[in-house]
Amino acid sequence: MDTPNITEALLTDIRDRFAHVDTCPFEGPRVFFENAGGALTLKSVVDTSAKFAAIPDNQGRDNPASHALVALIAKAKADMAVFFNAPQGQFFVGESGTELLFRLIRTAIVGTGDGQVLGSTLEHPATRSAAQHWAQIAGKAHVLVTHDNTTGSVDPAQYAADITPDTRVATILHTSPVTGMGVDVAGIAAAIRKTAPECIIIVDGIQHAAHGRLDIASYDVDGYVVSPYKVFSRHGYGVAWVSERLDALSHEHLIDAPGDPWEFGTRDTGAYVTFSDVVDYFDWLGGEVSAASDRRARIVAAGEAIHAHEKTLTDAMIHGVGNQTGLADLPGITIIGGVDNPRREGLVTIAVACMQAPDVVTQLRERGIRTHTRKADHYSGNILDPLGLQNAIRVSMCHYNTEAEVAQFLHAMREITDAV
Repeated sequence: MDTPNITEALLTDIRDRFAHVDTCPFEGPRVFFENAGGALTLKSVVDTSAKFAAIPDNQGRDNPASHALVALIAKAKADMAVFFNAPQGQFFVGESGTELLFRLIRTAIVGTGDGQVLGSTLEHPATRSAAQHWAQIAGKAHVLVTHDNTTGSVDPAQYAADITPDTRVATILHTSPVTGMGVDVAGIAAAIRKTAPECIIIVDGIQHAAHGRLDIASYDVDGYVVSPYKVFSRHGYGVAWVSERLDALSHEHLIDAPGDPWEFGTRDTGAYVTFSDVVDYFDWLGGEVSAASDRRARIVAAGEAIHAHEKTLTDAMIHGVGNQTGLADLPGITIIGGVDNPRREGLVTIAVACMQAPDVVTQLRERGIRTHTRKADHYSGNILDPLGLQNAIRVSMCHYNTEAEVAQFLHAMREITDAV
């Protein structure tokens, strides 16, 4: 089957669905290559947020507005099940992706028997911090698998060396927000299940979600968390899925609350409905790039098209486009994770010889290009310290970005490196 394709005409339609696609309301025209820090927001999400912020009613009341809110939340959860391909288990929202990861990891560690908690050095501090904190409180060993500095990822074989029969909880990062490299979640989960079949496996999918191709049913895991502001929605909430196995563990909720819920307090209906907007967008895009009649099939097609377009963009950035030299051939550039890495998901992180990353980011901003500095701090030191880097420049793209924007970036990088 041919890979779905985003044509130039379709790309124009795609960009028209996003707010501030080429202009910052505070700075003016700019190229947005800071998608890993937070993707652009769908215009439909902006409209939905305003609409529901104005509604005074809550769920659980005897009036039509309340009944409508309950129905919209139920619809959003059904939309999530299709989007993530999760026919079993349940979805709920929380304060943020980080808060939800802490809650799931806390529940898993406290609710399981003696043994070890397993993760990797690739992970964002959200999972590493939660696992370390609660493992210490529960008296469990916290073991970190060392990731591969060359690939910027971690593989099942690396996990396998540290898996023991008493591995009670394991965490997996789906995509690194620093290296931009994806991880074989299903392969790692299979390796864990082979030795510790009842292990509770929790996945940080925050960086991966915007790039599509989500398929929880194929992963054999117990928890999956995303931050909607990184997948075309807005700040202020996170989305979590839990398996029936994780749901069965004792978890915090109001005393005598029916159904042992995971949600705290009154639910934000607007948050749920904005995620329906995201699912509707993937559904629309899938219909534009395929002839699929099934909604899930259209969402899958959208993910394939997104992946293909982003590969075109990262290949252009690394190898060049038009008359612009690619990063791989610019003097003094180091590409983290290597030049040709099939794990890459829309992101290229670089270091420039004889320059500090903040200076490069500033010079790019002055040329109308928004990127970001990653420092060897509590967020990124786990990746940069082993490479001997104090900082690096993260250039993160999404499927609404264009090759013309990549060319503009490469022209700017040529000017910057020529001046060194």
